[in-house]
Amino acid sequence: MINSRQKIKGVIPKVSVAITLMAATGVLLGTGTLRAAPPAKENKHSVQSSRPFTIPSKGEIPVAIVISAHAEVLDFCGPLEVFANALTPDGHSLFKPYIVAASIEPVTVGGGMRVLPDYTFTNAPAPKVVVIPAMGESPVEMTDWIRRVSDTTDITMSVCTGAFVLAQTGLLDGRPATTHHGGYFRLAGAFPKVQLRRGARYVETGNLATAGGVSSGIDLALRVVERYAGREQAQTVADLMEYQGQGWLNPDSNDTYARVPQSTEQKPKCPVCGMLADRSIHLDYDGKTYYFCSEAEKVFFHAHPAVAKRFLAEDAALRAKKSP
Repeated sequence: MINSRQKIKGVIPKVSVAITLMAATGVLLGTGTLRAAPPAKENKHSVQSSRPFTIPSKGEIPVAIVISAHAEVLDFCGPLEVFANALTPDGHSLFKPYIVAASIEPVTVGGGMRVLPDYTFTNAPAPKVVVIPAMGESPVEMTDWIRRVSDTTDITMSVCTGAFVLAQTGLLDGRPATTHHGGYFRLAGAFPKVQLRRGARYVETGNLATAGGVSSGIDLALRVVERYAGREQAQTVADLMEYQGQGWLNPDSNDTYARVPQSTEQKPKCPVCGMLADRSIHLDYDGKTYYFCSEAEKVFFHAHPAVAKRFLAEDAALRAKKSP
């Protein structure tokens, strides 16, 4: 299993050999009234689409979950649980989730769980929803497939550092997006055309959406259910799961992570990932000494120092705005 630091560092997309995956789908019993989604209120602080999605008259809404080795379990199992629990008034599944991977051989994902895919990128059914979790690597066939099917999806959504995979397709260029707060610096440095939104629980733009870290994927999935079936049905799903989070109702509810973590001489924080730094690994930039948790983070910072300057300027502007 890879730890969170390795996960953040490993999300810079790479060409990979065949990567394997799996999926399991299950439906919990529940009740709820299915109705057309009412127009959602626009949030002035978010670039958010309020357009409701159309429920097909027959059949289930196909949800493709793309995954590779070391995928973060909650990133894809959280949304999977949400979609599996959304039912029609007569008790049938509203969604049909399935896993798509480079091959159908078993693979070990986060926590040592071994999983099997339902389809490969060569035979997967066309989805209306795509879920992209954080993962170790993204093979070329994965990014090509995501780019191609997103022409006809209602929503292509990433969770956590799955945003790096979505960014690699080029679809996020010129658009707002978010990711795990430990990946802000790397996303801004590696994909400067993406309009990074720090402190967002999720960001919607056209038929694309990105969620923050790990549990944020549950909120974004509930938001997708709301856009298909209405807020009442989404709340029914949340109740069935005993999920008390309210992030799906407020895309700006990750404000805790909107600013650079405070770093002190006693407890220096790595400016790249936000974790505790090693005082022996440091460099000076713009009159300030920065400490890093690893040499790799120092190298990345050295290649993209303007990101640090940008974040500090944004934080100062935010503080000034909130000052009386």
